Amino acid sequence: MKKITDFLRWTPWQVKLSMLVMGLGQLCYGQIMKGLFYLTSFGVILTYFIYRGFSDIIGFFTLGTREENLWLGIPGDNSLTMLILGLFAIFILIFAVVLYITNVKDAVFTARQLQAGKPIRKFRQTLQTAADEKFHMTALAAPVVGVTIFSILPIVFMILIAFTDLGGEVVYPKLANWSFAAWKKIMSLGKIGGTFVKILGWNILWAVVSTALNFVIGLGMALLLNKRNVKGSKFWRAFPVLAYAIPGFISMVGFKFMFSQSGPINYYLDEAGLMRIFFLTNDASAKWWARGIGLFVNAWITTPSIMLMTTGILSNINTDLYEAAALDGASGFAQFRKITLPFVIFSTTPVLISQFVGNFNNFGIFFFLRDGVISNYADYFLASDTDLLINWLYKLSVDNNYYSIGAAISLIIFVITAVLSLAVYVRSAAYKQEDTYQ
Repeated sequence: MKKITDFLRWTPWQVKLSMLVMGLGQLCYGQIMKGLFYLTSFGVILTYFIYRGFSDIIGFFTLGTREENLWLGIPGDNSLTMLILGLFAIFILIFAVVLYITNVKDAVFTARQLQAGKPIRKFRQTLQTAADEKFHMTALAAPVVGVTIFSILPIVFMILIAFTDLGGEVVYPKLANWSFAAWKKIMSLGKIGGTFVKILGWNILWAVVSTALNFVIGLGMALLLNKRNVKGSKFWRAFPVLAYAIPGFISMVGFKFMFSQSGPINYYLDEAGLMRIFFLTNDASAKWWARGIGLFVNAWITTPSIMLMTTGILSNINTDLYEAAALDGASGFAQFRKITLPFVIFSTTPVLISQFVGNFNNFGIFFFLRDGVISNYADYFLASDTDLLINWLYKLSVDNNYYSIGAAISLIIFVITAVLSLAVYVRSAAYKQEDTYQ
């Protein structure tokens, strides 16, 4: 408190004017352009908050007080609109506070310049400073604003929806409220909570198995094609590259047709006198068939990229290490376990983490393979037994308007992938033993 009192006693009247109204102090110091900028910004922000901003912030906390009546033609509030407009107003308020602080700091800087007997910095000198000494801040200004509007604002909006009762029966024109209802449903022993537990367990199993399977197959193909005694390795390497080059959704649709009830695989089963298999239907017997096909299709699409990456890594391993190991009597498997595998894992750890996150949030595989399939047995709520959390989220929020539950699941997905990715990376050789492999 004493520091604030001393500051107010020291500040000239021009600085106090800037503390009252942005830009007035700069105008009194003769900094016309800078003063007009702050004053105009102050006027625009103040006008916005008088006519709209304050009411939007109030609406953010209430989410509406008047429900629309379509029969009587009585207009009402839209909770979803009030939430996003209120959030936007809060962001504008934060921007206004930051702008106000820079305005006061600029006036204080000018006052100290005058006390030190130095000339007041002109507007041209300010621009030169922004383009030279503070270029890093100038260059980052536009990206920071863009990221705030197009990334941070939607993420915060999604997080906030998770703490409302919006969705299900509570949709416009009904008013929403701030609530933990979505979290209670997910964490409860009811149908939604049971579905969440089952899908989460399958989702983690899918991400781990598919990431490991893709890595093993890709590394195995790279090791095989890297052998000198393999003839035409460039020719054989072209086939998986073609599978990688074809758009993924085309491959998924093609495999869906192959394993469908009227597809070629069931056709040849008929020709062989065998029973047709329900690969991708909503039948309970199709559960593991569909999951296995999903792993196969994902490997078909992903392993070529792993093969190409590990091929480049294998070519960079010092061959002297293998020669020294062979002289010491190490077998081929021992050389692979002690030299090749640690080096490849060290180099690919960040990529494997991104692959795990990508597989955890792999929306396309089961969306294309089993689009529209809902398990007809009682322990799944608006989901199939192959759905990942991201697929279930889509069905809940887009197809059935359970917005708050979908937002809560999105937040859970983010926490799981962020924590697991960070924990694995911090414990990996790529983080702990960087100097060993350089």
